[in-house]
Amino acid sequence: MLTCFNMNHYDVIIIGAGASGLWAARSALMREKKVAILEMCDAPGRKVAISGGGQCNITNTAADYTRYFGKNPRFVRSALTALKPADVLNWAESHKLKLYEKTPGRYFCKNGAVAVVDALMHDARNANIFWNTNVIGARRQDDLFYIDTSAGVFQAGSLVIATGGTSFGSVGVSDGGLKIAKYFGHKIIPVRPALCAMAFKYFPADFAGISTKAEIKIGKNILCDDLLFTHFGIGGPLAYRASLHNITDNIVINLIPETNLFEILMSAKQSQGRKKLSTILSEFLPIRVAKWIAGTDDKNIADLNKGTIKSVVLQIQNIVIPGAAIKYHNMQSAEVVRGGVATDDISSKTMESKLCPGLFFAGEVIDIAGDLGGFNLHWAWASGHVAGTHA
Repeated sequence: MLTCFNMNHYDVIIIGAGASGLWAARSALMREKKVAILEMCDAPGRKVAISGGGQCNITNTAADYTRYFGKNPRFVRSALTALKPADVLNWAESHKLKLYEKTPGRYFCKNGAVAVVDALMHDARNANIFWNTNVIGARRQDDLFYIDTSAGVFQAGSLVIATGGTSFGSVGVSDGGLKIAKYFGHKIIPVRPALCAMAFKYFPADFAGISTKAEIKIGKNILCDDLLFTHFGIGGPLAYRASLHNITDNIVINLIPETNLFEILMSAKQSQGRKKLSTILSEFLPIRVAKWIAGTDDKNIADLNKGTIKSVVLQIQNIVIPGAAIKYHNMQSAEVVRGGVATDDISSKTMESKLCPGLFFAGEVIDIAGDLGGFNLHWAWASGHVAGTHA
């Protein structure tokens, strides 16, 4: 039985008190809407609170569609125009959050990530938030949404799905948003881990913990960043960024990027002939990696002919890993997911469903994933802002 028009009736109901949900509440409240947030956990912004190593990479001034992934990355353009990085920086300043650039354009919060959550909660203070509330389902009748929950039935003219992705389960995740989207006819792109380590057999397991700057080529895309060796493959920023790509073919790893290693070794053969190959390579690589490349028969560089040196260079700068041998590491440790609600039937200008009037989506629940470096949080803020502005 449907509940009567009562205290559980709102203009806007938002499912999820994460980054996109809280910003959507902020935008809806600024329009003087009566807002409720339904949250399955007992605290807000759990993913935000641990982001950026606890200092929250709040935005990146390089945010544009080229830094996003999904079936249609261009979908983000309207939202990024509606809420620019400068707007987020101004918002942070208005809350007296002290920011700093870790690298150019990449802003973190000196006050800590929890302070960012506090600021979001301050802006959402006039919303009714229902904690530990599991959403069972939603339906629409007579221009109203009826949301069945563990705390009863809620009514609203507009419903915003801001449930996030299904990665990083320790902070509390749910596929409830995807189920609701599917119920209303939306196509779901299957989800997989992203911004995660990658597993394959090639490097020795005892390299685990060693890091070096490296390059990965995926098709026409060339990524350069810090690489961390793990006992099962590779991790670190470079692997995380590579994991955003759908790898269907080989990838090529270059452990000494932006360097003409062949010329360097040929020159060393003439001028430093008595030095071991591993000694010369250790100027560019961690010593254990250099010794592994040189092998047990670690000869003086003068004793290596041109063909052997070419072979050494290929072992370092052209490591081919078959795509079929690569596995994205588990969903539990992934920072985001690839996949989610397909963008085809969502308006990029309003975040409203094209299939069901009054139904909106925001954040990671949509088939959009951002690059490492604040792009995912900025997408959460921007898409939440647009959804809350139009709901």
